[in-house]
Amino acid sequence: MEAVGDQERKIIVAGTGPAGLIAALMLAHHGHAVTLVGPLPEGRDRRTVALMRPSLDAIGPLGVLDGLLPETAPLRAMRLVDATGRLVRSPTVTFHAGEIGEDFFGLNIPNARLTEELSKTAKASPLIEWHESLVETWACESDHVIARLANGVQLAAKLVVAADGRSSPAREAAAISAKTRALPQAALVLNFEHARQHGFVSTELHTTSGPCTQVPLPGMRSSLVWVLRPEDAERMNSLGDEGLSLRIEERFSSMLGRVAVEPGRQIYPLSTLMPSRFGQNRVALVGEAAHVFPPISAQGLNLGIRDVEDLVAMANAFPDDPGTAGALSRYHAARRPDVLARSNSVNLLNASLLSGFLPAQIARSAGLSVIGSIPPLRALFMREGMRPGSGFSALLPFRGKDPVAESRS
Repeated sequence: MEAVGDQERKIIVAGTGPAGLIAALMLAHHGHAVTLVGPLPEGRDRRTVALMRPSLDAIGPLGVLDGLLPETAPLRAMRLVDATGRLVRSPTVTFHAGEIGEDFFGLNIPNARLTEELSKTAKASPLIEWHESLVETWACESDHVIARLANGVQLAAKLVVAADGRSSPAREAAAISAKTRALPQAALVLNFEHARQHGFVSTELHTTSGPCTQVPLPGMRSSLVWVLRPEDAERMNSLGDEGLSLRIEERFSSMLGRVAVEPGRQIYPLSTLMPSRFGQNRVALVGEAAHVFPPISAQGLNLGIRDVEDLVAMANAFPDDPGTAGALSRYHAARRPDVLARSNSVNLLNASLLSGFLPAQIARSAGLSVIGSIPPLRALFMREGMRPGSGFSALLPFRGKDPVAESRS
């Protein structure tokens, strides 16, 4: 493939986390020359990400999954358990991928390894020029955006893809306001070994401080995201390996037998973020620049990949100038319903766990009872959990057409 001149690179992607790397690679895969800006990822992230089948299908053509498969585990079932200990509790509900004709819902992948493979692929792409520097200043003009980098380089583009995190300088430069809220929660993240087989089942315990989620890894190992009050997270983290292992075993009622935590614990304060728009002044938001909410039901990066799918559809529709007001209005209209629906549902569930308000507990219990006891609703819930619209399309006679895919074309 021929080299691309700087004047032909109409898109800057700011941010080199998973969302930014996926955005650059998917744009390049569709023939768009991209300037990627940001340092090489450090690879110290101990978290894992559960990518659902539609997300895997989206990034499959990028060629990054083959090298990751030995380090991933399929999610064949997902179990929701009410461990609040309150008077009104929800029934345990288990969703099996086989109920909707799938072998598995998705794959649990180590974040650091996913980022490593994405970085390697981006480095090899002739359509991606990577500047390993932070942006010092942005200037959003009427017909272009200028990025001045910390290394002295100045770049110009028609469109900026802001994948630069929840504090997003690019979002601020585009005058896109965002509502943020710090939550009284923190996530303790680690991996652990266990004596019993997980059976490729992920268990999400709903507790009065938030979800405590075990997700399978290869072999007799799992990852853990334990949402606690910040002071409790620090207290748990201060325990020795044996003490913390015992607490995890007790939390899961010895479901996985004897537990042994692995080195590399991390604590992440939790918050929420919702921007006023998803695109404006030649800047489009993806990933955590566009949405932040608690780690419930594996929605974060899956939602970010859907951001990128709509972004690519927009860039394909406006190849000459993907940063026009019309292009960004299309992107905003495409992303707003999906992001609002996911964010609101996750935030509502999280609030119901923290609240002692009896009607909230009754509503949560009733909702899960109905979903768990009616097979068509279970199937709808599972399909919608993987991709919005897919559950309803399975119920309606579209004669083989995929309305979600058509809306992205």
